[in-house]
Formats: sequence, structure tokens, C-alpha cells
Amino acid sequence: MPVFHKYGYGAAMAEPGSSGAVLSLIRTREATTRNELADRLGIGRSTVVQRLAVLSDANLVIAAGDAQSSGGRPAGMFAFNESAGVVLVGDLGQTGCHLAVCDLGARPLAEHTAPLEIAQGPEIVLDWVKDRFAELLRDVGRGWQDVFGIGIGLPGPVDFETGRPVNPPAMPGWDAADVPQMFADVASCPVLVDNDARIMALGEHRAARRADRHMIFVKIGSGIGAGVIIDGEVLRGERGAAGDIGHFVVEPDSGAICRCGNIGCLDAVAGGWAIAQRMGGHAATPPDVVRLARDGDPEATAQVRNSGRLVGAAVANAVNLLNPTSVVIGGKLAEAHEQVFAAVREAVYSTCTPVASRYLNIVLTELGHMAGVIGAAHMVIDHVLDPDRVAALLNS
Repeated sequence: MPVFHKYGYGAAMAEPGSSGAVLSLIRTREATTRNELADRLGIGRSTVVQRLAVLSDANLVIAAGDAQSSGGRPAGMFAFNESAGVVLVGDLGQTGCHLAVCDLGARPLAEHTAPLEIAQGPEIVLDWVKDRFAELLRDVGRGWQDVFGIGIGLPGPVDFETGRPVNPPAMPGWDAADVPQMFADVASCPVLVDNDARIMALGEHRAARRADRHMIFVKIGSGIGAGVIIDGEVLRGERGAAGDIGHFVVEPDSGAICRCGNIGCLDAVAGGWAIAQRMGGHAATPPDVVRLARDGDPEATAQVRNSGRLVGAAVANAVNLLNPTSVVIGGKLAEAHEQVFAAVREAVYSTCTPVASRYLNIVLTELGHMAGVIGAAHMVIDHVLDPDRVAALLNS
């Protein structure tokens, strides 16, 4: 059983030359030999040897051959053991989900994608998720004892500190649900929960746009949301509502009543559910809208292009406020038709101030539907392998 099952969310501050600090340098490949580690941490070589022994016993570090020699005996190199355990991650949307088991390098080992109605409530949805997680673990020859942590993304505001949804308009029955506790019957590891657009933003940033200091990821799907990266870190806000552009009021005279109670919210006029309602029997659900748009249906194409225009106007306001390096567009509706992306770009560049848009990059997601699960994996791995937490767990 991984040592991380013993420890929850908090961690005491560790010494600068702790085992956690050593592991962090090895994970990032900033230092991989004993001498490099000693120099970077300002500690003696004997202390490095001791720390490496502790990390090796915990199966977190393995020998990785010899460094290139410039004369004399080559130095032994060490690497992070990404196979030491796994994390279970789920990106849950309003009408579907993407689940995965990942190694400690955030690489998916097995995946499962399926329709799923989040409105069924937390007990039904999460029981189903736990069953699928068990199947994925069997598929890769692992068990619950190998799980270092679990990460879940939900389509609504989430209090990250508690893992509880906060008044989510599109998730009836989920308000204040203790999502981490609902996994206690199958796992004793940390369970982290965040908004789905935020885990997508984290995944895209880590895997494809790490050089962008400030980034907005916009998810256009059944609902509309955004994840914001500031100085390389996820912005969550006081109660988990940061990035909730779906409730920007963009058409107050539309008469469209949003699930939050306001009139003319972006979600209520441009989200997949709003489009499906306007199309009537022609498209009963957001997945039907996506299918028709991909097939070139004129009405669906016009509707998703208008959605892109409205989203672009809202994103322009966010760009003026935050001045990001890049805006990344993702979500099933955005990926359904190239005109959605074109409409977003046109609206942003025509509305933003010149100083905010001059060097702005607006791009489609590189990770596509993988952004959420990869982001959730990074979220969990960063948590359980935090240097202070590792040092406290290993008492070193």
C-alpha cells in the first residue's frame, strides 16, 4: 500500500534538504545525480545518500544508469518511478464523462468514455464512477491499494478545500455533497474535486502550453465555463466560482431564463442545452447538436456559430480584465464545427482593447477530450507528491 494512504490534505513544512525536496528535483529532472542534488540543496553528499535510500525504499526513486562522464568514474543517475502507483481521474460533464487510470507521470493507462447524466445526483453518479474505476484498475492489473489519489472534475462551482460543490445550477442534488467522503468505502487515499473547466485548463497548460504564464481555457459544451491560469497556477476564487463565464449576462432582453435564475446568461443562450431547446425535436440533446453540426446540418451550424459569437464577446471581457498570454478553446460544441472557433476568434479580436489583444494567442485545444483527465491527474499528483507532504510521510 502506498505510504500516501496514511496522510490527508495538510502537510507540515519540511527541511530544505528533505526527501521531498530531493524527489521534487528528480521528478523535474533538475538534478539527477548525488552531486547535483547536494549542490542544488546545499546539503552534504551523505545526507543525499540517506534521502535517496528512503525514497528508494518507498519505491519512488529508481536507478537510471550513469551520467555521461568527462573523465573518471561516471556518476549514477536517479529517476522518479512513475510506475510506483496510479491515480484515478474523472472528468464529469452534464451529459457524459471521461474516466481514466493514470501513472504518476499523468499518462493514461486505460480510459472509459460514456454518456452520463449528472442530474441523476451524487449517489447514483459516483457509485457508477466507482464501479468503472474498479474495472479500469482490473484492466491494468492494479488494485485499490495501488491508488495514490483520486481526482474528479464537476460541471459547476466547487470549494476546492472541501471538495464540495457550491450551489451548482446544472447539478440538482449536488449542493454541498461530500464528494471525497463518498469514495471512503473503496479507497483511503486523498480525493480532490474541482470544476471541470479548471482541470481542463490545468491539463492543457501542463501538457501543451507550459510557457504561457497566463491562460484562459474556455469550455463550450452542454454548458459554458472557463478555467484561468495566473502565473502558472490555477485561479479558483474564494468559493470556487472563478472563471464562471457561463453566467455572464450577454443578452438581458432575450427572455432566456438561466438555471441560475438570471435572464440572458451566456449558458442560457449559447450552451448546448440552450441550442437543443431552440432546435426542438430536431436535436433533443447537446450530443444531437454536436452530431448535426458535424454532419453539416444548416440549422445546427448556424446555431453553433452564433454560440461562438456570443462566447467570443464574453471572452473578450475576460481578456480585457486579465490580459492573458493565450485563450484556449475546447469542449464538445467547440470541436463540433470549425466555425465555432472562427466566430470566437473574430469576436475577441474585434472587441478587445489593442493592448490586451496585440500579442494574444487564440487557439483550439491540443489535448481535446483528454484535457480534463490529464489535468485531474496533475492536480492529484502535485498534491500527493508535494515536497512537504512527502517529507512528512517518510519522516525524512
